[in-house]
Amino acid sequence: MVFLCAVIPEVAGQRRFDQSKELGLALGTGYYLGDLNPGKHLGGRLNAGFGGYYRHNFTGRISMRANFFRGQVEAWDADSSDPWQQNRNLHFRNEISEVSALIEINYLEHRMGNPGDRFTAFLFTGIAAYSHSPEALVDGLWIPLQPLGTEGQGTTWGESLGLDPYSTAGFSVPFGFGFKANIGPFMAICFDWAVRKTWTDFLDDVSGSYADALVLQQEKGELSMELADQSLIQLGGDSNQGGKQRGDPGRSDKYGFLSASISFRISKKPTTCWVQPS
Repeated sequence: MVFLCAVIPEVAGQRRFDQSKELGLALGTGYYLGDLNPGKHLGGRLNAGFGGYYRHNFTGRISMRANFFRGQVEAWDADSSDPWQQNRNLHFRNEISEVSALIEINYLEHRMGNPGDRFTAFLFTGIAAYSHSPEALVDGLWIPLQPLGTEGQGTTWGESLGLDPYSTAGFSVPFGFGFKANIGPFMAICFDWAVRKTWTDFLDDVSGSYADALVLQQEKGELSMELADQSLIQLGGDSNQGGKQRGDPGRSDKYGFLSASISFRISKKPTTCWVQPS
């Protein structure tokens, strides 16, 4: 609501010739917050990501951005300082592809090519749709985890607990900030960082409790049973930990992207006179 209250009067008072358009390319990295990385931003193992965007500048303060980014998040219990996590010994990676519609609010007036608008910080938020597929490393190969139902999804054990296979697509809400600066009459650089709120707890394939190992073995196969419980020491000396804690189902996972980009104006020639809004 705060964003809308700021945006609507600003955009409504603008003349068409004040608007401009940009195309941009981005490189960066992704990370996630969840059961294998509970609270450390830019934690886990960082991998390269890439993306692109179209930005429509309605005014010197208000922009809309159509954005695509693809990044990989990865985390290992072995990297944690928590003894319980180290013993749990799980790991995953997840390739996340996202398309989003974002609204940006600049702290300072900023128009690409305007000599008086060199740089500004900005805030942004919006709505995103993403796809993902968590994987685990087995004998040098990355194996998709969702079909294996490692917490009992798709088995009689899971059915008795009301567990359905989780979706590999969803919606998220990005919120973040950035900095952009002109580097010429038709070019700018931008740095931004945003965290995405999701409504899934399975970016890492870890959420609630261990499934019954025998049920997994019989109904999902040996690989599902092995990847579901990789504990170094079985708690209580019980080799079948069905029903014991595996993750924290009370908190949804989040993911974030940190990127640097370069954008090019595709409208409004550098020789055009700049008309400031009255």
